[in-house]
Amino acid sequence: MRCVVSPESPRVTVSVGDRELQLSNLDKPLFPSGFTKGDMLDYYARIAPVMLPHLKDRPVTVKRFPSGIDGKGFIEKNVPKHAPPWIRTMTVARKGVDRWGRKGEEDNGRETTEFIVVDELATLMWLVNLAAVEFHTPMWRVGKNNQPGRPDLLVFDLDPGQPAAISECCQVALRLHERAARDSIELVAKTSGSKGLQIYAAVADKHWPAERTNTYAHDLARALEKDDPDLVVSRMAKALRTGRVLIDWSQNNMAKTTVSPYSLRALDGPPVSTPLTWDEIDEGATGDADRFLRFTPSDVLGRVEKTGDLFAPLN
Repeated sequence: MRCVVSPESPRVTVSVGDRELQLSNLDKPLFPSGFTKGDMLDYYARIAPVMLPHLKDRPVTVKRFPSGIDGKGFIEKNVPKHAPPWIRTMTVARKGVDRWGRKGEEDNGRETTEFIVVDELATLMWLVNLAAVEFHTPMWRVGKNNQPGRPDLLVFDLDPGQPAAISECCQVALRLHERAARDSIELVAKTSGSKGLQIYAAVADKHWPAERTNTYAHDLARALEKDDPDLVVSRMAKALRTGRVLIDWSQNNMAKTTVSPYSLRALDGPPVSTPLTWDEIDEGATGDADRFLRFTPSDVLGRVEKTGDLFAPLN
């Protein structure tokens, strides 16, 4: 990127390829730690080479915090009216059960949602300049006629109920890894950037319909719950989660999203949703995972420089 700072304006003009953006309020702290919008733009620009392949062809939902994470934030799905004309979008019908599994649901009275698709660095930077802290995407990519394609990802969202924590999530992740391997499904893992883990597999080559990914994930979650009901729960009732790890299989739904690899989270630090090795998960299952499985932007940039993209098998 090429930056031009004007002494007459608080804005910075940035050239990103053949796009020109105006960035503002770069010194504004967005996190209590003092992490600024400029810091956030710098992180996303530097992580983009490994993050963009995971955003490519996926409609994005962002969480924006214009006043910082301690202020009022909001979830945004529809492209803002002031978006530049080069921003790629896709329009998805909100009604019906055949694609979305949510009968008659609309988005704030709309019958469609016009999502942004982040295929290039300029789009990513434009969104971050709007104080988009978090990026969330579905388990499918845009298919023919600019409509949702089949799921290409399978996901297990591991959510610990206190006093269980990320160490217990690591224990469950190892069991998922072993069980999925019996079905020739190779899993990869990342921190959620919050308190749990998220475990993924690429399933595009299996041509699974949406209901197949949901059924497979549910069956595996129930099997692990049966094996160790004191550690694992597959049912959503909050009363059942105390001291256990919920395997949230329900994220395998065309209408749902999970936080994207390398996305910041709207928590102080800020933490990053960070790909992990299975050796790290093995260590986390027996050690103080809360201490060493929490990563800052500088941590993640260093990890990527050293190991590359651990989530590359999903591309």
